Amino acid sequence: MSASYPIRTITPDEFEAFGEVPGQAFLEDWPPEDRELERRVTEFDRTIAAFDGGQMVGTAGAYTFRLTVPGGAADVAGISNVSVLPSHRRRGILTDMMRHEIDDARQHGEAVAILFASEPAIYGRFGFGLATWHQRLRIGRGDGRLAVGAAADSKEPGLRSASPAKVRSDIVKLFDAALPGRPGMLARSDQWWDVLLSDQPTRRDGMSPLRCSLAEDDQGLQGYALYRTKPSWTDGVADGTIRLSELIALTPGATAALWADLFSRDLVGQVVADRRPVDDPLLAMLADARRAQPKVSDALWVRLVDLPAALVQRTYASAVDVVIDVLDPSLPDNAGRWRLSCGGPGDAAIAQCERSTAPADLVVTAQALGAAYLGGASLGQLAAAGYLSERAPGALARLATAMSWDPRPWCSMMF
Repeated sequence: MSASYPIRTITPDEFEAFGEVPGQAFLEDWPPEDRELERRVTEFDRTIAAFDGGQMVGTAGAYTFRLTVPGGAADVAGISNVSVLPSHRRRGILTDMMRHEIDDARQHGEAVAILFASEPAIYGRFGFGLATWHQRLRIGRGDGRLAVGAAADSKEPGLRSASPAKVRSDIVKLFDAALPGRPGMLARSDQWWDVLLSDQPTRRDGMSPLRCSLAEDDQGLQGYALYRTKPSWTDGVADGTIRLSELIALTPGATAALWADLFSRDLVGQVVADRRPVDDPLLAMLADARRAQPKVSDALWVRLVDLPAALVQRTYASAVDVVIDVLDPSLPDNAGRWRLSCGGPGDAAIAQCERSTAPADLVVTAQALGAAYLGGASLGQLAAAGYLSERAPGALARLATAMSWDPRPWCSMMF
């Protein structure tokens, strides 16, 4: 840590001053309503600021999350609110704060740190790898014709509308049922549900209050959609917008019913869905997937803080036994040769990662391991880009097969 800009945790009465720094760095105001929502999820013992004398000039913090990983779950540090005042850039403040956050994760016993990047070029140098992608879909009027596969249950669930606040306990229960099924998902505390379902005007972006559709059958709730609407007329023709906040479903029938309902609404010219998984079943259901106009962008970045602990917390898709030489200059405890071995998905409990003196089968950077951790990255692509190097023929294919996962990882909640 630079002596010129000491770092410490903030106190609750410094919270408003804390918000001024990211407000300037991210070029946006911090309305009082949003500030109070953020206060609900702020962990003050994990929220830091860098100081120039008595002035806050940098901020960062971590949330304590439970992350779904292939075949299980892991405690992780969700790093957020990383910012430096424009007047204090390029002075090493961000680097010092990131070192503090990674050390803090280790002290909390978290083997993994995660974040969303405002600028993707920043975090690779701290050992983060891009582990998940998401996509924006825009389906215009008449382009949402669905073709559900013949193997799906033919019984269609019923739909009903409800206030999100009134059915909160139901959608929380359904979300928790879906949570273990996809790597990258984050378990939500009551406080995070408060944030996600909050409905003050500052969070609506000029659209309607938050609305909810439920898909139910004889077994109960099978899916929900949270969305907002905005009316529009172009030369006398209705051209409204539905913007989907979240759609979670447990069955193909519920998935199809919820999407079909959104696509068939009167006075709607487009349905826009941000941050959907790259393997969203909608793309396989649409009769013409090209009409969804998918636009893919980077999402969750992952950093292995305690490499052996992280690698044994997840399941592997196939048996693997490789020695990897890890390049991790900023965390020497991770660097060097490790033997990763696992008997396969049925033997997840015996996955091991131990120091080795054997010749390396692969040379791997910390960024590549972070990218591959949730099962969505292509190790072949990373090798072609220079983040991995194969020393023993066939080792890359074996590790790539073992670390891959279906479905693709997706983080449904930004933080």
